[in-house]
Amino acid sequence: MKAFRKHRYYYLLLLPGVVYFVIFRYVPMAGIVIAFQDFKIAGGVFSSPWAGLKWFRILFDAPDFWVALRNTIIISFYKLVFNFPAPIVLALLLNEVFHSTFKRVVQTILYFPHFVSWVVLSGILFSVFSTDTGLLGLLGMTTSPMMNPDTFRGFLVGSEMWKEVGWGTVIYLAAIAGVNPELYEAARIDGANRFQLVRHITLPCIASTIVVLLILRTGHILNVGFDQIYMLYNPLVYEVSDVLDTYVYRVGLTMGRYSFAAAAGLFQSVVGLTLLLFTNWLVRRMGERGLW
Repeated sequence: MKAFRKHRYYYLLLLPGVVYFVIFRYVPMAGIVIAFQDFKIAGGVFSSPWAGLKWFRILFDAPDFWVALRNTIIISFYKLVFNFPAPIVLALLLNEVFHSTFKRVVQTILYFPHFVSWVVLSGILFSVFSTDTGLLGLLGMTTSPMMNPDTFRGFLVGSEMWKEVGWGTVIYLAAIAGVNPELYEAARIDGANRFQLVRHITLPCIASTIVVLLILRTGHILNVGFDQIYMLYNPLVYEVSDVLDTYVYRVGLTMGRYSFAAAAGLFQSVVGLTLLLFTNWLVRRMGERGLW
């Protein structure tokens, strides 16, 4: 209680976040039982008959589910490879900018897309990449990357990078700001150039932050962004863009198969938790500091 009183204002600042997660993350876990029932809205949770693993068998027997799972893993892998390092590189570059006004202007431009919804951004992207009235039409191109199965996944990765890369630098810039300036001064005295400062001081000092964010990212490997894909995909690219989130929405929720949707959601959560635990264990084995 003495420690609680001492840090009471920190706990007060933490309270809104705790309340959010309790209401929107932990309380809905009670709905997991729907995945094991033949859920009917009229009967509710308490009156719906028990079905056991019926919906999981239906889920795993559906060929479309495995296509969606494959697409989810591939797109998530691309985003992990390309979009996870991008904010790190950008933060390192911004840290090397000493002109404060120019730096603020660049950061504002980079942050802005994060605050625009995918509904608005999808309209912009459709207009820009239209072969009739957009930029591609002016360049004389006849095929849009949004309509081509060979390029659509790359388009997803690139559009998410454009939207989120600036906002992703916030945590890394904060971590870089916490690096002891004396380390840089000592390295400069020893003759280190700017690249060597980044390699031998900045990156090692923010390694723990990078590792923590990587662990959290692996926990969401089966969640590749429903809003983005739902707003951008179309029947021409279903074969490469239909992921678990869109599959569950289309087959489970729009058709009223709530137990089916709950079973698919539970599968995603279990896989995500397993990957998070494994990644944290692996990081600890490698000598780094994990989440716990």
